[in-house]
Amino acid sequence: MRLNELPRGMEAIIDRVEETGHPDPVAGRLRELGFVPDEPVCVVATAPMGGDPIAVRIGFTRFALRRDEAARVIVHVDKAPLDKTPS
Repeated sequence: MRLNELPRGMEAIIDRVEETGHPDPVAGRLRELGFVPDEPVCVVATAPMGGDPIAVRIGFTRFALRRDEAARVIVHVDKAPLDKTPS
């Protein structure tokens, strides 16, 4: 799944940032900002009518990304249960 497809409020884990060319300065900048494998990410807000930008959170930091930038970030939803206490 791509980050721009993640529903608002759902947390996912980053797999990778796709490059569209070589070199790809946008992909490099996303990695510098913290969009790296195994980092949790969450879409916290979206523009009206599916427009730009979308606001995402990594750790305690929020970023505004264009949808085409967010589409470069490949994520997966962690299927592990949130409550790990014995029943």
